[in-house]
Amino acid sequence: MPVLRVENLCKRYPGFLLDNISFSVCEGRITGLIGRNGAGKTTTLKSIFNLVHPDGGEISVFGLNMPADERKIKQRIGYAGGAVDYYKHKKLRDISRITSMFYGNWDDSAYRKYLDAFSLDENKTPLELSEGMRVKFSLTLALSHHAELLVLDEPTSGLDPVSRAELLDTFLFLKEKGVGILFSTHITTDLEKCADDIVYIASGKLIAAKPLREFISENAQAGNGDSLEDIMVRYEKESLYEKLAD
Repeated sequence: MPVLRVENLCKRYPGFLLDNISFSVCEGRITGLIGRNGAGKTTTLKSIFNLVHPDGGEISVFGLNMPADERKIKQRIGYAGGAVDYYKHKKLRDISRITSMFYGNWDDSAYRKYLDAFSLDENKTPLELSEGMRVKFSLTLALSHHAELLVLDEPTSGLDPVSRAELLDTFLFLKEKGVGILFSTHITTDLEKCADDIVYIASGKLIAAKPLREFISENAQAGNGDSLEDIMVRYEKESLYEKLAD
């Protein structure tokens, strides 16, 4: 059952068009959002949260319309956009206390479970944390109100290999509990370890929205054992060559 449905999403900026993007994220499935810098991934994610206003298309979450049902939707959805870089001089415990006030189903025991799992000291400030630890704190806040859908922008960026592996294990655990997860990343090997589905955007256009293994099978060159990264790099190179030839 889809927990997120994006249909014909359009957003125009000077020199860029996000053009009729459609995909869905189902409960208990992990969907990876890929594309090179400037492809339209962040615009898509911000549109889901009504942080930018689309010029066309529809977004529904849990069958509710965004933005008409924005308040209800955001009580049931978690977002992490990389490292926490606000309230840099505030202690983590103060940031979490303020954050908890916005969620009716904030669970302090869950919050402390993730603090412990990610080895976070809530007496520290964001300035005292490494980039990777600030990412972990951002995720802790996103996970502490029992979100039914997680939308994550580069969640593994800045993490060491062990921390990334721990985070992917957390995603798989949440998936088993029925949480739908959409996350953008440039680390395609992470997707190959945990993703069920893939959404690929290039230059504002949807290239694919389908199961990951199906996408790799359809686009791998025979006998090459192509990875998701190989396929993506080859497509982008071919697209560049076509532009140069015009």
